[in-house]
Amino acid sequence: MISGQTKTLILAGILAASSLILLAEPGPPFQDSQAAAGSAAKAVGTVKTIAGNTVSLATDAGSTVSILMQGSTRILRIAPGQKDLKNAAPMTLQDLQVGDRVLIRGRPSDDGKSIVATSAIVMKEEDVAAKQQREREDWTRRSVGGLVGAVDAASDTITLSAANSGSKPITIHVSKDTVVRRYAPNSVKFDDAVAGTLDQIKPGDQLRARGTRSPDGSELAAEEIVSGTFRNIAGTVVSVDAAQYTLNVMDLATKKPLTLKISSDSQVRQLPPTVAQRIAARLKGQTPEAGQRAANAGTGAAPAESARAAEGQSGGAGGTRANGPLDFQQVLNRMPVVTLTDLHKGDAVMIVSTGGSANAQPIAITLLTGVEPILTASPNRGQAAMLLSPWNLGGGGAEAAAGSTP
Repeated sequence: MISGQTKTLILAGILAASSLILLAEPGPPFQDSQAAAGSAAKAVGTVKTIAGNTVSLATDAGSTVSILMQGSTRILRIAPGQKDLKNAAPMTLQDLQVGDRVLIRGRPSDDGKSIVATSAIVMKEEDVAAKQQREREDWTRRSVGGLVGAVDAASDTITLSAANSGSKPITIHVSKDTVVRRYAPNSVKFDDAVAGTLDQIKPGDQLRARGTRSPDGSELAAEEIVSGTFRNIAGTVVSVDAAQYTLNVMDLATKKPLTLKISSDSQVRQLPPTVAQRIAARLKGQTPEAGQRAANAGTGAAPAESARAAEGQSGGAGGTRANGPLDFQQVLNRMPVVTLTDLHKGDAVMIVSTGGSANAQPIAITLLTGVEPILTASPNRGQAAMLLSPWNLGGGGAEAAAGSTP
């Protein structure tokens, strides 16, 4: 689920444990004679088990490798963010723990089934977690996200309609030092994002950038960017196949049916009528109280009771920031979770999904039901669906961009 999806999306390019980009190729001190002779072996991953002097390593490539640690193996501890070994501290095999991140260099064993380690560079799990928390907080404080309006390669700028900064566009400045990452076409996981370039970013893409804002908030000098092509869908349920974890939806914008895959990372939630009416009122330019009155009329609830329910479920004022725009993440984080079997033919839904490909169905990132008032309130149903920017949903933005655990 994306709300628990700090193992997923939102969201970019930090030095997270999963990428371990700090563990670059060691310099000449680690190039032993066997490595120079072309028989070197290397593995990067997370410690799975330790038994005596044998370490089982779950590699980033998806395999498990046995590492034979020797008395002569040089083991160094570095901090996340450290780009060289000048401040590395010696450590012993006894200090190594399950969950630590390790770069191993050595030679293949005689039977070819393991690696005899000559060096090990270690990031302790607690150090990685502490850095991730700092990064997460920094992304929360210093990031903007929304839809790409334009990309100017000549000036290295991106114009962004920032969902978390009101209606004013923001100019994102990209430099040679900006870390640019791109989501995979059929993945909602940040771990699957790869190094990208400015020319890959297109109008209509979702983008989140972290950096330094100008005093008036109209510009941001980006330190890191993560972007992707996602689909915003407003439609009605045609059929549900719970056994195959698929959903067939009639897209109201294209008037064509679309089949989506629901994965374990998909966030499927329902808006209560009170909250949907309040959001609809804002889309119509009305006050939240007008939406509340409409919700009361439809449910027969007493005004005070309905108001308290909406405030409690959506974080106050239907998920608004004080003197600011609608904060849809606050709304969604408090909405009840539903399953595919709770969906029925004719239900109105708003969905954010991956782009899909010729060989793979799009995967739902977030699916929201109970949205009839919102779609009715918006003259452009496609724009209504864009309320579900993946950068604003359940940690899909700042949290996902802040990195996930391996």
